[in-house]
Amino acid sequence: MSSTTTIALDPQSIRSAVDEAPFTGVIRVDAGAASLWRSEHGLADRASEVPVAAFTRFAIASGSKAFTALAVMRLVESGDLSLDTTARSVLGADLPLVDDAVTVEQLLGHTSGIGDYIDEDDDLDVSEFFLAAPVHTLTSAEAFLPLLDGIPAKAAPGDGFAYCNSGYVLLAIIVERVTGRGYHEVVQELVLDPAGLTETGFPRTDELGADHARGYVFDEGLRVNTLHLPVRANGDGGASTTASDVHRFWQALFAGRIVSTETVARMVEPRSHDEDEGMRYGLGFWLNETGTGVVLEGCDVGASFRSVHHPGTATTATVMSSTADGAWPVARVLANAVAALDPA
Repeated sequence: MSSTTTIALDPQSIRSAVDEAPFTGVIRVDAGAASLWRSEHGLADRASEVPVAAFTRFAIASGSKAFTALAVMRLVESGDLSLDTTARSVLGADLPLVDDAVTVEQLLGHTSGIGDYIDEDDDLDVSEFFLAAPVHTLTSAEAFLPLLDGIPAKAAPGDGFAYCNSGYVLLAIIVERVTGRGYHEVVQELVLDPAGLTETGFPRTDELGADHARGYVFDEGLRVNTLHLPVRANGDGGASTTASDVHRFWQALFAGRIVSTETVARMVEPRSHDEDEGMRYGLGFWLNETGTGVVLEGCDVGASFRSVHHPGTATTATVMSSTADGAWPVARVLANAVAALDPA
């Protein structure tokens, strides 16, 4: 049961953040069943001049990693996997540069030490980001094997935190091989359906529906991100959702409707600290540096997303945008408001 929220939202600060950079997206703050702020901004489709609406779906990039982590933990709960399962025991001879000692737990917590197929150099212009494989072929986790192969390890397994997209693609491969089914199908059955996320899924980037915001490479212009991203990403990204489904997800998670509340507690227990991000990390979830806030965050070509949930008050603050930089000014304002819910 949640306590009464005392979150203080400053409308002027939010409006100033919206104006700080060209912002196309959705802002939503909820406390339990109470809506505290909802606003929509800009065009979901610039070519057709379709405005963003409350029901518009946005790509959430690495926010999807939580779905992968939860699917894995469902398999841990069922006994099909354990946190001590080694990647090698599932990979066989594939990806020989992955250390034999790397475990599922280390992959979940970004402590595996394996090399990353995505260079997250802060100086990289997102408009210059392209994958080293035809994007239309990347529809299953197995299809990512050539992208992961041949990348040397960065560190020994367990030797500290290093955010790694390859680790979550590898988890998706493990999910596919253990279940004998496609990653997207497994996540739908084990995570999205139990949570009641009817507005969430993994659409192909070349088949987006009318309710989906197009992701744009630049703040202005009509160039979309289709050529920059996997046509249907796996493990480390690719999900699309609405702001209402994000809040619904947090409610379902902490109510134990996806995994048990005991498993949730393990996943949001701080295990590492990332000085660069100024946050802690559990298993599939970022955590505020102090306090109890749990965070989902994602950034990619044509997408930026941040959602902070305060479990004690069931408060969710979410911002979603269709450009790589659009969400962050608003996200900072919302993060400060949620952080104030924790006692000093």
